[in-house]
Amino acid sequence: MSYQLDFSFLAERWPDFVAGAWLTIQLTVVSIALGLAVGTVCALTRVYGGALLKRVVGVYVELIRNTPLLIQIFIVYFGLSSLGLKLSAEVSAVIALVVNMGAYTTEIMRAGIQSIQRTQLEAADCLGLTRLQTILHIVLLPAMERVYPALSSQFVLLMLASSITSTISTEELTATANLVQSDTYRSFEVYIVVALVYLGLSALYRCAFWLIGLVLFSRKRKLGTAL
Repeated sequence: MSYQLDFSFLAERWPDFVAGAWLTIQLTVVSIALGLAVGTVCALTRVYGGALLKRVVGVYVELIRNTPLLIQIFIVYFGLSSLGLKLSAEVSAVIALVVNMGAYTTEIMRAGIQSIQRTQLEAADCLGLTRLQTILHIVLLPAMERVYPALSSQFVLLMLASSITSTISTEELTATANLVQSDTYRSFEVYIVVALVYLGLSALYRCAFWLIGLVLFSRKRKLGTAL
């Protein structure tokens, strides 16, 4: 039995794939930015916070890292709705992705923060820097530089994982693929196209993070090794 590939549907449906890819980019860029902020604050709390705050953040991290992202999305979308807070699929997707990204970023950033040598902190004290200045200039940027490759990989994984949000009718790339294949009955071809688009997005994200790394980290800019 022979199967003939037919990609003729692309002539009419390529705008749908572009729109789906664009929504995927929007969802993940917002989620990455907010997730990084949440993870950084939680990481600082786990290192410098009080015992109670450390425990609360620890519970949050373990709870999120040991439950499926799909379940977290359902809890946000259906759970909040049952409590009377009705959110759109896109907003629910961003909230779930931010919560998930924040937990993983917390552990990555915590490793970077704890890698800063105590002598550097003591030198900051000798220079009369305040605690906030020490954290901003001595701790955070060098810590992020050390774990930036891990962060970049996690961000790309988040973009790929955003396909799960199609289960709550978020009209991103995977949801678009499901709609097109149901209309055209060319499932194999549709998902080949979507796989190639995801590969392209992954390359785009890695290139973007490489450029961001060159801008943020002067040492890596000199070496040309932002990733």
